[in-house]
Amino acid sequence: MPGNRLTRSNAPRPGVGIVHLGLGAFYRAFGAVYVAEAMQASGGDWGVVGVSLQSATTRDALAPQDWAYTSVTLGPDGEQTQVIEVLNNVLVAPEDPAAVLRAMADPAVKIVSLTVTEKGYCHAPATGALNPDHPDIQHDLTHDLPRSAPGYIVRALQMRQAAGHPPFTVMTCDNLPENGKLVRGVVLDLARRIEPALADWIAENGRFPATMVDRITPATTADDIARVTAMTGYHDAAPVLHEPFRQWAIEDDFVGGARPDFGAAGAELVADVTAHEHMKLRMLNGTHSALAYLGYLAGYETIAETVADRDFADFVRALWRDEIAPTVAAPPGVSLSDYADALLDRYANPAIRHRTWQIAMDGSQKLPQRILGTLAGNLEVGRAAPGLCLAVAGWMQYVAGTDEKGAKIEVKDPLAAQLRAICDNAQSVADRVRGLLAVKAVFPPALAAQIAASVTAAAEQLAGHGAKQAVARSK
Repeated sequence: MPGNRLTRSNAPRPGVGIVHLGLGAFYRAFGAVYVAEAMQASGGDWGVVGVSLQSATTRDALAPQDWAYTSVTLGPDGEQTQVIEVLNNVLVAPEDPAAVLRAMADPAVKIVSLTVTEKGYCHAPATGALNPDHPDIQHDLTHDLPRSAPGYIVRALQMRQAAGHPPFTVMTCDNLPENGKLVRGVVLDLARRIEPALADWIAENGRFPATMVDRITPATTADDIARVTAMTGYHDAAPVLHEPFRQWAIEDDFVGGARPDFGAAGAELVADVTAHEHMKLRMLNGTHSALAYLGYLAGYETIAETVADRDFADFVRALWRDEIAPTVAAPPGVSLSDYADALLDRYANPAIRHRTWQIAMDGSQKLPQRILGTLAGNLEVGRAAPGLCLAVAGWMQYVAGTDEKGAKIEVKDPLAAQLRAICDNAQSVADRVRGLLAVKAVFPPALAAQIAASVTAAAEQLAGHGAKQAVARSK
C-alpha cells in the first residue's frame, strides 16, 4: 500500500448485490470476508453497501480509505492480515433514510443481510413476536421513512412491489433461535399493520433463510489500531480483529436462487440450519454469557482470563456436560464433547481479548435464547440445572449496577432503567430475584415460577460468597 494510509487496490470494483444493515465489527470480520472470498472464487456482482443504523463512526473511519479495511486473524502463534475490498459504500441511516431505502429498492440488490444484534429486531425476546409498542415500531407504522431495521425492510419491499420488482432475500446473521423464521414473522407482522396486501406479497415471494454464524470478534480498540499500523506499515482507522475459527451454516433458500458462491468460501449450505443454530446458541453463546456475568463479577476483564481460572474452566465444562449438551441434538457428524473441547480452546486463546463487559451488554435480549431455553429443556425432563441458575443469578447481580467491590457498573441494556428500578427498590436478595423474574419481556411466567427457588439460592450464594467462590462451590 503506498504512503502511510490504507488505500484501495486498482482491482475492478464489483457491482452492488448486497445491502447490509448493521455494519459493525462482526460483519466486517465474518460475512464480508466470506462474500469477498466467494467473489474471488466464482465472480459475480456481490459488492456490499453497508448501512449504519445508529452513528456515522464506521462510515467516517472507512470513507478516507475508499471503504477498504484490514482483517486481522489472531492466532495463538501469530497474526495474519488480509485487506477486504468488498464494500462499495457506507450509508448512515439517521442522516438520510431515503438513500438507504433507494439502495435497498434497487433491483440489482438481491440480498439484504443483517447484524443488528438481538435488540435490533424490535421483538419481545420471551416470545419472538414483534413488539408493536417499541418506540421505533410506533414511528415506522406512521412514517414512510423508517427508523428500525424491520421498518427499512418493509418499506423497501413496499417500494419494490410498487415498481414491479421481485423482493430481495432477507438474511439475518444474528444470534437468535430460528432466526430466519423470527425475522420473517417480525417483518410480516409489521407489513400487515401497514398494508395487508404487502404482507401477502412478501409471504408468497420473499425468502428468509436461517443462518448460524460463528467467529469470536472483540471490539476494536485504539491500541489495536496502533498495533495494526505497526504490523502493516499503514494506518487503518477501522481494522477488525478476530479468531482464526469461523463457521457459517446457511439455509439454501434465496429468491430466484441468487446468492454468492458461499460454498466456495467454506460456508455450509444446508436444508435446515436448526441443529447448527441450537448447538451454537446454547453451547457457545450460553456459556459466553455465563462466563461474562460471573467472570466480570469476579474481576476478570476477558473470557481468556476467566477460563484461565481453573474453577471457571471446570464450571464451564460441567455446564456443557451436565446441563447444555443433554438438551442439544447434534448436527450430523458432530461430536458435542469434541465441540465443547474446541470451544474451550477458543475461549482460552490469549490473543483474543473478548471483554466480559462486551458480551454482558443487552442481557435482557440475550438470556431467553442463550440460557432460558436450555433451562426449560432441562426442567421438562426433571433435570436440575444449578449452573445455569447461577448464570441467571449472575445477570441479576450485574444489572443491579454495582460490582462486588461496590464500584458502579455501567449497564447497557434496552431495559436498563426498568431493571435498575426493580433492584433499587428490592429489600433483599430474594426480593430482587422475585422482581426481576416478574419481567415478562425476559422470563415467561411459567418458567419464572419453576426456577424461582433455584435462582434465589444461587443469588444468595453470590451475595454471600462472591462469584469466584459461588462458581467453585457449584461444581
